[in-house]
Amino acid sequence: MRTIDLSPLYRSFIGSDHLAAMIESAARNEKQASYPPYNIELLGEDKYRITMAIAGFSQDNIEIVVQENTLHVTGEIPNSEPKAAEKEQRQFLHKGISERSFERKFQLGDHVKVLAADMEHGLLNIDLERVIPEAKKPRKIEIGSRLIEG
Repeated sequence: MRTIDLSPLYRSFIGSDHLAAMIESAARNEKQASYPPYNIELLGEDKYRITMAIAGFSQDNIEIVVQENTLHVTGEIPNSEPKAAEKEQRQFLHKGISERSFERKFQLGDHVKVLAADMEHGLLNIDLERVIPEAKKPRKIEIGSRLIEG
């Protein structure tokens, strides 16, 4: 029997359980590069945190934009070509820290809001929360009650 890995569904669609949208999002994510690595963490019932490993970037090089239900995180390495003398001095035996620009997109569920973003020790943390409006929350209707319209 063939096993299907559903982990792309869980890591790319935050705050909603619309299966069709999750499948579509996971299909897009499979085509994306895996840089930079990230975690999506459930902090509470409706609270989430995205943590991205972005070593070598400063706050000035990172842009976070929310448009409709998509969170865009981009990192631009400034165009600073090392001088010839610098290139000769730097000799890597192993180069595992990537120094390239990136763009990551996360599909957000309905009513998911970005609360804050901070950067510490090469990690970018983006906190999110799903805030359901009162009109969308379930209401208990008592039997025998009447709605009085004024």
